[in-house]
Amino acid sequence: MRINSRLVVMAVMLIGSLMLAACGSPAAAPAGSKDAAAPASAVTTVGFLFVGPKDDFGYNQAAYLGSTGMEKELGSKVKVIRAENVPETEEAERVMESMIQQGAKVIFPTSYGHLDPALNVAKRHPEVTFIHQGGLKTSSNLGTYFGNIFEEVYLGGVTAGKMTKTNKLGFIASFPIPQVLENINAFELGAKSVNPNATTSVVFTANWCDPGKQAEAANNLIAQGVDVLTQHQDCTKTIVEAAERKGIMSVGYHADASSLAPKGWLTGSVWNWSPLYTQEVQAVLDGKWKEGPLAGKYRVGMKEGAVKLAPFGSSVPADVQALVKQKEQDIMSGKLAPFAGPIKDQSGAVKIAAGVNPTVDQLETTDYLVEGVVGSIPR
Repeated sequence: MRINSRLVVMAVMLIGSLMLAACGSPAAAPAGSKDAAAPASAVTTVGFLFVGPKDDFGYNQAAYLGSTGMEKELGSKVKVIRAENVPETEEAERVMESMIQQGAKVIFPTSYGHLDPALNVAKRHPEVTFIHQGGLKTSSNLGTYFGNIFEEVYLGGVTAGKMTKTNKLGFIASFPIPQVLENINAFELGAKSVNPNATTSVVFTANWCDPGKQAEAANNLIAQGVDVLTQHQDCTKTIVEAAERKGIMSVGYHADASSLAPKGWLTGSVWNWSPLYTQEVQAVLDGKWKEGPLAGKYRVGMKEGAVKLAPFGSSVPADVQALVKQKEQDIMSGKLAPFAGPIKDQSGAVKIAAGVNPTVDQLETTDYLVEGVVGSIPR
């Protein structure tokens, strides 16, 4: 019998290597032991839903910029996925389910009508944190946040009340939900505080962003003698540009749109979502989101920096700017409360009694328009 010398050599080498491994190589530490190598830091996927486009000079642009600011602040800790033009229907559920399939552990449904779809998806996915913008309902893994932007809307009304020549202001609104009614009232109360003759005519479009309806509403209000237009719409471009073309003034909302109206722009109420988005996501990363107020209905205002006054237009005199800035400081210090009573509705009924300063929760049940507002609530 012939023996293959190559096979013998190879066998000897293999045995030797196994013996060296057994005697001289340290055993791998079991998973979970103190000697185990620490896993690489996990990246948390965060999803954002926008009801419109990210460049609408309004609500969605403000939310989009907030998401990019958060992404920049948290850096490699997060991966952000976004979806634009997501309707307030079952489609929102589909988009959120898709984000979860992509690994999302935190989801921001940013439109008011995304709330019910988010609550449905939250029931199915208790491991995911849902953080809704402006909602009035919560669950164990869904919280809501919003900013007291009515404070800045009040200041926009002060500016309009000082600048109007006709004493007729116009407000193009979307839906008669509490936050919209709250802003219409704040605008009129601000204007009335410096101009008792100022009235605010309101038109509802029953849409967050319909340029055709917006243009029609703007033209109708201008035909009635309105010389300052403002709005609570998601996309603001059409209305600001319509005012500029007609040679009247505008007060913006959601985002700075001053570039669209170099002559007629007065100021506006704008969101600064980045710090709050960062705070929310960091709390989730730290495992502390459910322990604090973020898990419920969380509301912030000027003092926290979530809402700001847009730059003044070139037509606003220095004395008016100074007046508005002083009132802004008074609101932040607590000296001025935009909704301090007595406040009456259009029928003259007292809605907020003298000496009463309602809470944000109480204001978020608003279902009326104040004295001085012209127009009715669609029922």
